[in-house]
Amino acid sequence: MVAIPSTPTEVLDLRGLKCPLPALFARRALARAAPGGEIAIVSDDPLAAVDVPHMCHQEGHDVIAVERIDAGVRLVLRRRGSPSVCAQ
Repeated sequence: MVAIPSTPTEVLDLRGLKCPLPALFARRALARAAPGGEIAIVSDDPLAAVDVPHMCHQEGHDVIAVERIDAGVRLVLRRRGSPSVCAQ
């Protein structure tokens, strides 16, 4: 099991959805997130552990953590780009 390093800004419960919906919903949530922002998804689709990281690789996003839970998986994803730094 991998420890989750930070608290994502959004958690999507995608249990009950089958391929390709978990990857599509994750892509949409990453598009809404700020650059460098993190989201988490929970899915019981056996293919989500393969499809979502594959989508992230294609889109340039990072997979921060993959954690097996009960009959599913929890993934923490980071949107490409770095968070903007405000000058003071």
